[in-house]
Amino acid sequence: MIESLKNKVLDGGHIDAEEATYLYNLKDKQSLYSSAEQITKRNMSKCFDMCSIINAKSGRCGEDCHWCAQSIFNKTGCKTYELMDKDMILKQARYCQAQGVKRFSIVCSGGKSSKNEIKEICSTIEAIRNNTNLKVCASLGLLDKDDLKQLQASGLGRYHCNLESASSYFVKVCSTHTTAQKLKTLEYAKEIGLEICSGGIIGMGESANQRIELAFELKNAEVDSVPINILNPIKGTPLENQKGLTDEDILTTLAVLRFILPKTSLRFAGGRRTLSSQSVQKAMQIAVNSAIVGDMLTTLGNDIKRDKELIIQAGYEL
Repeated sequence: MIESLKNKVLDGGHIDAEEATYLYNLKDKQSLYSSAEQITKRNMSKCFDMCSIINAKSGRCGEDCHWCAQSIFNKTGCKTYELMDKDMILKQARYCQAQGVKRFSIVCSGGKSSKNEIKEICSTIEAIRNNTNLKVCASLGLLDKDDLKQLQASGLGRYHCNLESASSYFVKVCSTHTTAQKLKTLEYAKEIGLEICSGGIIGMGESANQRIELAFELKNAEVDSVPINILNPIKGTPLENQKGLTDEDILTTLAVLRFILPKTSLRFAGGRRTLSSQSVQKAMQIAVNSAIVGDMLTTLGNDIKRDKELIIQAGYEL
């Protein structure tokens, strides 16, 4: 059956949730991985897409996300500061470009950036666009269409808003906003012509079926890029004692995601340090064709030089 499902996807067809569940539970993991790799090679560029983010405003967030170090509800000792000034962000953008990164994202804590913050960020985006060749993204919370239009006019090309988990599970890990609100923000961004980036965190206690549910919600939203975070439990959060996923759990999830989202960029984000180097390389071979490199929001990422080595070893070009 896996051969027929692979051929269906390669021929431009789509699998359903029942077929995705079959794939997830398949005992022959090597056949699953090999099939996903063939789908990736057929649909994705050989050029690996590296992006980097800057935590431009940190902490004091009023949302109660159970995984997050920046929430006021979680006692993590997270560093807090207001929006960085334009020159600091531009300096980091230039550094990232010098490392071969092609995409740069401005990320701010909080449920929604204020009007004054949007104005400052627009000025910063203009500076980045005028002084680098970077494509600029932003993750600024649940914005309305007018805010997004201002950002687009300043040079923003892609907007990011993670669904984080399937809607059936998200209500268990956050009560201050909803999946529907996130989807509305993504809808606004898509309506005005921005690319959209949305993914989630695996390993928060959700079931395999809920990971599949999330994948289909992302498919229905027609996202351009799916960042995949692996929970890195942070002391002081409600998920600090959450048991980690095995490498096989993660590779299986990525392979099934590739079947569901054959032409969508799957992007390694936070938490991949929990995987062995061999599994990171395997993930890139079978499904992952892009990554956030450098540090994450409140956790360390991988060294960019080391990331480049793994990317090349997995058969990609930079």
